Amino acid sequence: MNEMNQKFCQCCGMPMGDTDELWGTNADGSKNKEYCQYCFEKGEFTFQGTMEEMIETCVPHMIAAHPNMSEDEARSGMLEWFPTLKRWKNRTEQ
Repeated sequence: MNEMNQKFCQCCGMPMGDTDELWGTNADGSKNKEYCQYCFEKGEFTFQGTMEEMIETCVPHMIAAHPNMSEDEARSGMLEWFPTLKRWKNRTEQ
C-alpha cells in the first residue's frame, strides 16, 4: 500500500488497511470508511471519552506495534496527531 494514501481511523488513528474489513458500520449497516470497527458501530461512536482518554487507551497498542517506542514518545506523537483527526478537530478547547 502507498503510505501517502493510507487510511487511518479518524478517531483512534489505527491504520485501516487495503480492504474494508476494519471499517466501522453506519446505522443502515453499510461500511463507514472514516472510522474503524472498534470506534464506530451502527452509526454510533463506541468510545465516549475525551481525546486524552482515547490516547491513553491507544498508548499500549502503539507500543506493541512499535517496540522501540517509549510510552512518552507514543503519547507525545498522539497528542500532536489526534487533534488533526476528524473526531477530535476543534474539540481540544473544552
